[in-house]
Parts: sequence; C-alpha cells; structure tokens
Amino acid sequence: MAAHFGRRLRKGATSTAVAAAAVAALAASQAPGVTTDDQGRQTTGSEATSDGNGDGSATGNGRYYTDLPPLDSPTASPSPGTGPTTPAGTAEAGIPATVLDAYKKAETELRASKPGCNLPWQLLAAIGKVESGQARGGRVDANGTTYSKILGPKLDGNGFALIADTDNGAYDGDSAYDRAVGPMQFIPSTWEWAGRDGNGDGAKNPNNVYDAALAAGHYLCRFDRDLSVQSELNKAILGYNNSQDYLNTVLSWLEYYRKGTHEVPDGTGSLPSHSTDDGQGANPSPSPTPAPPKPPKTPKPPKPPKTTPSPKPDDGGSTSPSPPPSTPGTPKPPSPTPPTPTDTVDHLEDAGTAKLTATVGDTFDQKVAVRTETKAGKAVAKVRVRFTIVGDTDATFTGGETVATIVTNSAGKATAPALVAGQKTGDFTVRATVVGRSVRGLDYTATVTEPQADALARTSATELTCVPGGEFADQVEVKATYKNAVADGVAATATIVKSADDATENDKGPYFKDADGKTVRTLKDLKTDANGLLKLPKLYADDTTGTFLLRIDTTGGATLTVELKVAAAATTTP
Repeated sequence: MAAHFGRRLRKGATSTAVAAAAVAALAASQAPGVTTDDQGRQTTGSEATSDGNGDGSATGNGRYYTDLPPLDSPTASPSPGTGPTTPAGTAEAGIPATVLDAYKKAETELRASKPGCNLPWQLLAAIGKVESGQARGGRVDANGTTYSKILGPKLDGNGFALIADTDNGAYDGDSAYDRAVGPMQFIPSTWEWAGRDGNGDGAKNPNNVYDAALAAGHYLCRFDRDLSVQSELNKAILGYNNSQDYLNTVLSWLEYYRKGTHEVPDGTGSLPSHSTDDGQGANPSPSPTPAPPKPPKTPKPPKPPKTTPSPKPDDGGSTSPSPPPSTPGTPKPPSPTPPTPTDTVDHLEDAGTAKLTATVGDTFDQKVAVRTETKAGKAVAKVRVRFTIVGDTDATFTGGETVATIVTNSAGKATAPALVAGQKTGDFTVRATVVGRSVRGLDYTATVTEPQADALARTSATELTCVPGGEFADQVEVKATYKNAVADGVAATATIVKSADDATENDKGPYFKDADGKTVRTLKDLKTDANGLLKLPKLYADDTTGTFLLRIDTTGGATLTVELKVAAAATTTP
C-alpha cells in the first residue's frame, strides 16, 4: 500500500532531516538486490511470499508513525546563560516499564532459541515506536495487555492494500477486511502462524506486548538471518513493512535507542504525532501559508435537450415521444467490483507431490506442491496458499517455521519450502489451504524415520583370530553408509550367530562382556557415530575351537557378517 511519508519535525530537531538522509544512504548502499516501486515500497526477493499475506509483510504495509528521534544527546549540556535545561532527547529516550521489559525478555528468549540471529531488543523498541508509539505510551496492564485494542485502518484497498477478512473478525473485530492489531501491528493472517506466548499465560494475544514482542522477534529472525549484518537487518525490517521510508525511520530509532534509554512509568511514554496518513508529503518543513482559493467559475446553464424531430406522416402513424433527458449531475451507478483471483478459486489440486519421507535430521527430497483452480479447472494465479505443519513433530520448513504462505505463480502452482526433519520419528501432516477462501484443503502425510544404512563395511582387512580361552587382539569396526553418504546415528545390533542360515544366537564360541563381566553374545542399542563408524567392544573366546560368525544388522537393512576364528596356537618343533 502507499506509504505517504508525511514526516514533520518537532521543535529543537530541525537537523533530523540530515540524519534521515544519512540513514537512507546507509540503507540504500547496504541492501543489494532491493528494488523500489513508484510508491516507495520495496521487493526483496522470494522471502516476501512466505510472510503470511500477499504483500509480503507482517503488518499488511499499514500505517505507521513517521516522527524521527531528536539528534540531541540525552546528556546535552545547558546553553550558556540560560541555566539548566531539559535535554531534548530525554523524553523520547524513555520507554514504558512493562513495554521495555517485554522487549528485553524477547531478546533473551531469542538469544537462547536462535542465537545466530543476534536480535537486539532496541530493534523491537524501534519497531514498537514506529508501529504503535510503544503501545500508546505504555497503556498496558500488569500482564502487558493493552487497555483497548490498537487497530490499524481497514485494508480495503482504499489507500491501503486490499486484504479480505481472514479471521472472521476474531482479532480485529472486522469480518469484511483485515486490520493490523496490537502493539506490533500484526495482521490476523500473519498472527495466526507467527503468534507467540511471551508471558507464559497459555495464550497468544496480539494485544499483549509480551506476546507481540516475542512474535516480532521470531518474525524478524526467520530465514536464518543474522541481524548483525546490515543487509540482513534491512531485509528483516522491510519484511515487516515493505517501504524504504519505513526502513529509514526504524533504523533512525534503532540507532537512537542504542545510544541510551531509560525506563518511565507505564502510561507516561512520549506519544508520536505524525503518521503516514497525515497527507503532508515528504517535506519536513512546515507547509507554507496557502494562497487564497480562486473564486469558482459560474457554471453555464445546461443546454436544452434536443428533441427528436417528428417523422414525416408517410403512413399516418403516431410519433413516440423522446425519452426524458437525464438530470444534469446525476451520478452513474457504481460499477460492480470485479472478483479477486482468490474469489474465483473453487478447489485445490495436487501438483505432483511425491512421497514425503526423510530420516531424522535430514531435509526431505520432495516438496508439497498444489494448484489453485476454478470450477472449470482453470489455473488461478496470484492466490495465497498457506502450508501448515500439523501433528506431534519437531519438523519445520527451511528457516525454522511451521507455517509458510506462498503466492501461486502464473500456472496457479504454489510449492511449499523444503521440509526439514527433526529428531522425532513418525508421521505428521502438511496441510495446504487457500488464504481468504473457504475451500477444502489438501493434507499430505510426511514420515520421519530413524537414520538408515544400506551398506556396511569393515574398516580393516585384518583376520580376526584367537586361541581358546583367549582375547581377540583386534576390535571389530565397521562403517555405515546410505546412498554412498555417511550414515550417522544408525541403530545397529551385533550377534554371534549359529550359522549363515541360522541367525539365532550361538551358545558357544566368541563372546562379549557386559558391564558386570558376564558373557553376552548379542549387543543391542548400538549406534554409528557422526562419521558413520561403529566400534564393537573386545571379543573373547571360550574353549570351543572353530570358525564362528559375527552378524551386524542396521536400520535400513544393511547387514555384514564377519568371520571369527578360534584355533589352538601352532606348536613349534625344537
């Protein structure tokens, strides 16, 4: 949506425009691959299609506050001869106590769960300032919930993006169009998957600053971003609201908060006064006094309607009167609103999704793909399809999220990001649904299996021999592979078997010892290491001579049989 950057300055901050220009130059120089449209919005690549809405943002690219921070340091010295003065930046540097606590707790949680993101709490404070003025100056209760809902404008296409209702008004109270909600201004379709419980009350409430701050942190840290890298930071901010002016404003507040902040009581925070729908344009100076309007022109009287001449009486027929002229100025009836692509979708079709199987910790080779179609089977482009991971699993999409929204291409096809298996084995479901349209979804079963091996080989060719009652000099070590790659973490069993045709445990011959020194001929719960290697404990021999077999079996069907020879020592002739 259009972001009219109506930026105006407060008294005492007339040089802020210089800072804004510097930040803009920094952002432009360190955000390669970013393109800008005629309204100042930016496109940053394929990431924008998986944010939960068609515009590629958390907020629906809604309204935001354009006030800039003062340049004066909070420790500014008083002017000579005027006595002590209040530093210009003191009020703006104050953040309401509960809001500040929410930002810092979110940073702590992200440092633990996504340490590579390097999220600073000051970034959450900068976005919170621009989105809601720090929850309207900290008007929150003790649990962090705003006293009244903070709602953005209707996203009805009138000056903003067109996003039809996706939550039946559950979050924003609007059953016709979506609106951004809460201190961090999430639109409902994004909150549905990005929402978090930041205060531990068991709920995910976009109107709670703890929940919203934690959700914003996770949202910014998607795609394995490192926010200590400027280009990655720029992408994260643009993913929140896709506008160059928005990026510059947030970066300005981020830099300001990094120089120092302090806590103020809830409800006493400084409130911003200018937003993108002020309509003041980009000129930070006060608007000049407008010239007096010209008197309106006297409208000309309407011409008398033309009358249809009477036909010549060639057949004696009567003449029909001309239709009455339309009344001057009568508005034409509005044209019916054309249906959106989403409105034309009748059903989802599978688009060639293959069997979804992966081993623990691996990336699935196949991806879920669907196609949106009309009732007549025609493909529909530019439709948002949401893919959701459902079930008792720790599998995620690439980037660590469990929900991704993709816009269909010109062939009506949407392909989910690659699935990454976690440590839990078993089945789970990937569900595809159309955002903003009640049509039957498609469910796909995905399976995570234990690590497997399809081949085993000894790492040494040394013959394994022992004398009766003795100890084998070499330990058995094998290497497991799967599709010619190292197979780590593969479960294995080793057994001294009776014969090649009889895999039951032998009751004589070589043996292992357990922790108590007792004889055992079967070892269970073995696993290959990170290099696919498995080294068995020492082997011992009883008094029985002969050739015995050690069989090693792994998950996935790989089997290896190793010969163990027990023979009396050769005697030497004196």
